[in-house]
Amino acid sequence: MELIDGKKIAAEIKQELADEVSRMKAEGKKTPHLVAVLVGNDGASETYVASKVKACREVGFKSTELRYGSDITEEQLLEVVEKLNKDADVDGYIMQLPLPAHISEEKILMAIDPDKDVDGFHPCNVGKMVTGLPTYLPATPAGIVELLRRYRIETRGKHCVVIGRSNIVGTPMAVLMSRKDEYADCTVTMCHSRTRNIKDFTLQADILVVALGKPHFVTADMVKEGAVVIDVGIHRIPSEQTKSGFRLVGDVDYETVAPKCSYITPVPGGVGPMTIVSLLQNTLKACKGL
Repeated sequence: MELIDGKKIAAEIKQELADEVSRMKAEGKKTPHLVAVLVGNDGASETYVASKVKACREVGFKSTELRYGSDITEEQLLEVVEKLNKDADVDGYIMQLPLPAHISEEKILMAIDPDKDVDGFHPCNVGKMVTGLPTYLPATPAGIVELLRRYRIETRGKHCVVIGRSNIVGTPMAVLMSRKDEYADCTVTMCHSRTRNIKDFTLQADILVVALGKPHFVTADMVKEGAVVIDVGIHRIPSEQTKSGFRLVGDVDYETVAPKCSYITPVPGGVGPMTIVSLLQNTLKACKGL
């Protein structure tokens, strides 16, 4: 069993990005600028945005945080989006989800300029991804493909089973793994919360990507020997062994599943760090005009 070290790969990519930004600055070119819009006080969102800002600083990007209270109206937030769309200094921006219940996420995301949609959520960019045109790929699936590439994990002709069908991870992951590409070309099965006899499908998986959002959902009896397991989930559960009183676990029961795998991502330190560097890669693309 080999551990897929997302933290290490993310550090390598950050260094590559930092070198590229240094060259751009030396040539008098524009510094990539990423803006994060945060509405309300969601704890997970706060942590994620702070990580993005720190990562921007590490690679030499310009970064801006725009914070608004949860009482901001939909109309006011649409005005913020319009202003960012028109700001020539802003290469890309992300609208941190979830948004308060009184604001339509669909309306806000549809209003974002596709050329600045570095999250890759706008239907224009989703359509380009599906048809194989150059675009901004959703960060987590793009990060997973990059891990497969950097570890030179054979994917062509393999059976990839994706558990989860969200527009952020599951659905784009299934699309990317089915494409004609060196680290794709899989036969893909998508499973989800309504899939019957899910174990019948997971036991066929050469590559199993788990993004269901349920801690320890995948157990050893659901995984075949030698499978590659990618765990996208992250959950806080109570623990008496840590000072904080909790520990982080994934959607996979790592302790029992890992011995059966050829490769597996840990939680934390697997997929998570790759999500942020993929966002940075998209921002650099936006700055250079894709």
